[in-house]
Amino acid sequence: MDKIPSFQKNHDVLQPGFHFSGVQKGVDTFDLRFKKPNAGDFISPKALHSVEHMLATALRNGKCKDSVLYFGPMGCRTGFYLLTVGLSCEEVFSALKTALVAALAMDEVPGSARVECGNYLEHDLADAKRECTAYLTLLASLSEEEISAEEKKRREAHAHG
Repeated sequence: MDKIPSFQKNHDVLQPGFHFSGVQKGVDTFDLRFKKPNAGDFISPKALHSVEHMLATALRNGKCKDSVLYFGPMGCRTGFYLLTVGLSCEEVFSALKTALVAALAMDEVPGSARVECGNYLEHDLADAKRECTAYLTLLASLSEEEISAEEKKRREAHAHG
């Protein structure tokens, strides 16, 4: 079997941040890396599950909701994937920051009742908020040039794909 694109990346050099990962059939994949891979610090399963619910809800209710196709966790527990269509990196970056702020204002994890979630006991709002706060701080440290560089990669991928 061929290796999928995410397994072709050297995870020992990946850094936490906001990364354009690739385009397939017009759908952009963003690597929202909260933690450095293989460094021993992972998002706890409960926080990962809760962040998934919180950010999926915030993104799908935000101003770019019609362009958000999927938000979900990486199995390695170092971050999340965000799949979008028709948005620039700047638009995705802005929507993500807005969604993180909305998640931090939540008093409960959306969709965490037994009838709404297949693993309703595995949530941790406080830990999820700690992870969102840390990631929002990381995003605030990124320069416009770094986001522009991701947009350049995105445009090149679309031109060749």
